[in-house]
Amino acid sequence: MHSLSITNETIAAIATPIGIGGISVIRISGNAAFPIVDTVFRGTTTVQDSTSHSIHYGTIVHPVSRETIDTVLVSVFRSPNSFTGENVVEISSHGGYFVSQKILILLYSYGARPAGPGEFTLRAFLHGKMDLTQAEAVADIIHSKSEKSHKASVDQLSGKLSKKVQSLREEILNICSLLELELDFSQEGITLIEKNKIIKNLDHVELSIKELSSSYQEGKVIREGIKVALVGKPNAGKSSLLNVLLQEERAIVSDIPGTTRDTIEESIHLDGIEFIFNDTAGLRESNDSIEIEGIKRTSKAIDSSDVIVILIDSSILVSTEDITLYDKIFNQYHDAKSVLLVLNKSDIKCDAINVLSKISPVWISCKTHQGIQSLKQKLIDVAIPRHDSTASSVTITNVRHKDALEKALVSIAAAKQTVNEGLGGDFAAVDLRGALNYLGEIIGLTTPDDILNNIFSNFCIGK
Repeated sequence: MHSLSITNETIAAIATPIGIGGISVIRISGNAAFPIVDTVFRGTTTVQDSTSHSIHYGTIVHPVSRETIDTVLVSVFRSPNSFTGENVVEISSHGGYFVSQKILILLYSYGARPAGPGEFTLRAFLHGKMDLTQAEAVADIIHSKSEKSHKASVDQLSGKLSKKVQSLREEILNICSLLELELDFSQEGITLIEKNKIIKNLDHVELSIKELSSSYQEGKVIREGIKVALVGKPNAGKSSLLNVLLQEERAIVSDIPGTTRDTIEESIHLDGIEFIFNDTAGLRESNDSIEIEGIKRTSKAIDSSDVIVILIDSSILVSTEDITLYDKIFNQYHDAKSVLLVLNKSDIKCDAINVLSKISPVWISCKTHQGIQSLKQKLIDVAIPRHDSTASSVTITNVRHKDALEKALVSIAAAKQTVNEGLGGDFAAVDLRGALNYLGEIIGLTTPDDILNNIFSNFCIGK
């Protein structure tokens, strides 16, 4: 667990992925960063005599054995103008398991200690270099898998969400201040703000918070992607469709029913969003124990999906089994998930397919690729929520933020009820102070230590 106070300890860790590569970057931060590095670095100048934001070529040498370990570039960042707000040195060595670890162990032996997960970013937060939403954005950028998730993370890192939350807090604080100030004049019967004005102001901030909270639906899609389950009878063309979407032969395609015994998961990017496809085992009655297990896994994939694509072979007459599968999935999931009916083999389709009419189908051919672009567009349309022009321009992607916003809304609703019932302004002010605290949790003003520890412990070491 992290210490949530600023310490005098100097920390060090490899900031780049461990393994073979062109370079490896070792980051050192703390009061003793400069003298520790000077103990092992040999260049034309010392780190302590270097100007901030300068880079120096030299070698890492063991001070006792005089062994040259590597030629390196050393970057110097003086406090407070560094990522952590402390004195920071970054050593760029040659990549590889052995070299970077040997340099790191040498630094530990001369006064640095291993950094914990996210400890560099934690120090940046504690030194006021960024607020909590910006710190979380650092981790989100690292884990971004699509264009839109990257953009959302960059927006958050730039302070877009922070400014919105601060603006909401200021609105509430203004109302709260008037209510509390009015208490000083209560004996004189002076009213600083009319009841209807209070309600109007609370309505406005409530609407703004609701708009921000509702953006999480889209933000979750942006951050986590869309899970799509490809389901249907054996030989409907699920594996063929996956291969067409991926533009590679990822799944085994065979005329033998039941070839796919397990779920195969692969992803593609459409319109800047990651779509994670599960090619599932065909759903049918079977006595094969392996196939039965595959069908169980198919059911799990369907339950965890956001979109279900029912794939039916349109080149043959629709069977009772097709209709049963179609009705079961549609009736069970259409309220909770997006369900698409995709009719494969449109190049040799059979007219009797029209018996399936609950959903407007998408016709495709995995052989000729007819309709594939239409299917991709349909996936984008059903997966990405569309907000009206009055919605917040800021999108939240973190469930922690949504939870805090929802709690703030409860506090504001309680304050409105208090005002409407004619109770004293001090009671409403207590509720509004609660809303301020919940909004403060988002940006780290009032966030409990256990939540902070949980957030930073999920960072990678070296960040």
